[in-house]
Amino acid sequence: MKIDIITIFPEFFDAFLATSIIKRGIEDGFLDIQTHQLREYSSLKHQRIDDTPYGGGAGMLMMFPPFYEAIHTLKRNGTKVIMLSPQGRVFDQKKATELSSENHLILLCGHYEGIDARVESLIDEELSIGNYVLTGGEIPAMIVTDAVSRLVPGVIHEESSETDSLQQGWLKYPQYTKPEEYKGYKVPDILLSGHHEQIASWRKEQSIQRTFNKRPDLMEAIKLSQEELKILKKVNQTTK
Repeated sequence: MKIDIITIFPEFFDAFLATSIIKRGIEDGFLDIQTHQLREYSSLKHQRIDDTPYGGGAGMLMMFPPFYEAIHTLKRNGTKVIMLSPQGRVFDQKKATELSSENHLILLCGHYEGIDARVESLIDEELSIGNYVLTGGEIPAMIVTDAVSRLVPGVIHEESSETDSLQQGWLKYPQYTKPEEYKGYKVPDILLSGHHEQIASWRKEQSIQRTFNKRPDLMEAIKLSQEELKILKKVNQTTK
């Protein structure tokens, strides 16, 4: 997958792209992630990219021409252009999974008071990471890039991504590692039993119970199987 990020702060991404899973994905050839300095696409003196808004108002607005030039330079057949904006659809795991099947993404990072509205004619989608306002689109772009990249085949083990929280709608079951006991805090016996079917059943129940207790808002979007309905009924009974 190729991801191009248009920003006035490309240095913001240096550590992000040189660390952990993202770094390995790039080195192994599964990811091609590039940042692009928006100012390089400005034809104005001192590579200016902002000005005061028509009609008045506080702050500075990012100008349309630099984004137009950057998008048209980087875009190719099949490219999806996304603007990070608090006005967009809230980004979630379902959207991350959907975007991971794309070949090329261009992410636009706004700043100041936002971007000239004419840019909306050049984008395919607006995405928000939550109902709050940040100083710029760089952090949202990192979040989208990270969430999408780890789902690209080859970047991490497929089994690992499939069992992540929210991947199937549920929160992930609790996990434990060595030692088996520390100062009275023990690993559940079931995980030491070696009975894989029983462990899988326990994990499924724990996953549903965690979602029910911690994030009941997620339950509305999950289409429950008969097995999950039985587990949920059991969870309801034990929490009363």
